[in-house]
Amino acid sequence: MIRVTELALPLDHPQAALRAAILQRLQLRDEELLQFTVFKRSYDARKKNSEIKFVYIIDLSVQDEAAVLARFADDTHVLPAPDTAYYPVAQAPADFTERPIVVGLGPCGLFAALLLAQMGFRPIVLERGKDVRRRTKDTWALWRNKQLSPESNVQFGEGGAGLFSDGKLYSQIKDPKFYGRKVMAEFVKAGAPEEILFVSKPHIGTFRLTGVVSRMREEIISLGGEIRFEHKVTDLLLDNGQVRGVELANGEQIESRHVVMALGHSARDSFRMLHQRGVFLEAKPFAIGFRIEHPQGLIDRARLGKYAGHPALGAADYKLVYHAKNGRAVYSFCMCPGGTVVAATSEPGRVVTNGMSQYSRNERNANSGIVVNIDPERDFPGDALAGVVLQEQLESKAYELGGSDYCAPAQLVGDFIAGKPSEKLGKVEPSYKPGVLLGDLASALPDYAIEAIREALPAFGRQIRGFDRADALLTGIETRTSSPVRITRDRESLQSLNTRGLYPGGEGAGYAGGILSAGVDGIKVAEAVAKAMLADAGLTAQVQEARP
Repeated sequence: MIRVTELALPLDHPQAALRAAILQRLQLRDEELLQFTVFKRSYDARKKNSEIKFVYIIDLSVQDEAAVLARFADDTHVLPAPDTAYYPVAQAPADFTERPIVVGLGPCGLFAALLLAQMGFRPIVLERGKDVRRRTKDTWALWRNKQLSPESNVQFGEGGAGLFSDGKLYSQIKDPKFYGRKVMAEFVKAGAPEEILFVSKPHIGTFRLTGVVSRMREEIISLGGEIRFEHKVTDLLLDNGQVRGVELANGEQIESRHVVMALGHSARDSFRMLHQRGVFLEAKPFAIGFRIEHPQGLIDRARLGKYAGHPALGAADYKLVYHAKNGRAVYSFCMCPGGTVVAATSEPGRVVTNGMSQYSRNERNANSGIVVNIDPERDFPGDALAGVVLQEQLESKAYELGGSDYCAPAQLVGDFIAGKPSEKLGKVEPSYKPGVLLGDLASALPDYAIEAIREALPAFGRQIRGFDRADALLTGIETRTSSPVRITRDRESLQSLNTRGLYPGGEGAGYAGGILSAGVDGIKVAEAVAKAMLADAGLTAQVQEARP
């Protein structure tokens, strides 16, 4: 296979134009090009009102590959295509009886369980929340009726926190073994749009993602795995620093010497349990801030210029960073084009926000988090759970500022910058359900965060015209940008530093940020578990090389 990069075509090019461009680029006759696939398609809109083109990376096969590569030996955009296929590292014998436990069925737990099932290890998955169908009903009960289910909500249940989000599937992680490609391929196999395999910023959207996740669950079960919903793990069973199983809220104990902890970033009771059991945890940096909303058309015009509204481009996004005078970094987080701000609490008496989009991304507003980095040494010194405590305090304050009924506190950008409470909305209508209560957000976050965000918003307005418009809306608060703890693990075995057989993974463990990276981490953890289980059984010969 050959890979051709930086192949540019107009936005409205016909389908046949791509093949013609490949033939021209490689000086081939039509019959010499055997087949091709689009590995990636992107566009560059950084130069406003200049011509926007699609830029392709193409993998292809030709009649005489060696001759073509020799002809373009000095061309860095024509090279042998890398092998992006996935190769299992192990396969359990048919009579293998030991079973691993996977705690949590968010993206990390889902892919850990799926890979273990595909390798024949028949995992037992324990999820504190409900399946996607019942979980969706519980989530809408909060949004529509202010009724919170602490074990079935935006954070807990099948699909994890990523289910009720934009369904974004891009990440900046290093991925030399192309595990991200495996994640995408499994999503497509389960019903996701095929375009996620090649568009530069793929996303699925909540409603589609629910069906995809449920079909992946069915595959795990068909391969011998077992998934138990509403089974909350409340304790670890330990023997001289070795895991021997878990205990559930109903008192049941399940034995296994290999337990994957894919908790998600909001499992605070589980963090406390691990801390009490002596599992090594440490506080880690995260970010706090607000959600900001603008009309999507404003973002489209600012980012795409004359191409705003072009059907091939869809709703525009943005990524912003500003370094404030007080030393704080302020940046946009989890930008949701054509989406909504959603209630994302998992605990009574607390308010926290997140962003969500459907596949169409056609809601009237764009939203993103505008957040400030904080770190343990400077901002929340103490033990490993100090960040958890800070989150809880801020979310409780937000609940009070919102009227103590799960409405969220909100303020117009112009009033926030001026330091005065908001009394009425402008043209930007809030999308947050169950609703917002206008007022003053100055007390919702520490002073250093308020100061930095006030300074950053006008600077962002110089990058995106209208970003700091007076009636843009800030909704509080955003605190669960990432896990406040790291369940630190050994780099080689991926086991806890001091608890053998415990495999922390994903966002909750501090090793991922988003659906794609969490899925990739789930694959890595599954491979580590599979190798360790075979080695413990004296079957190391069963372990294969990761790539042939």
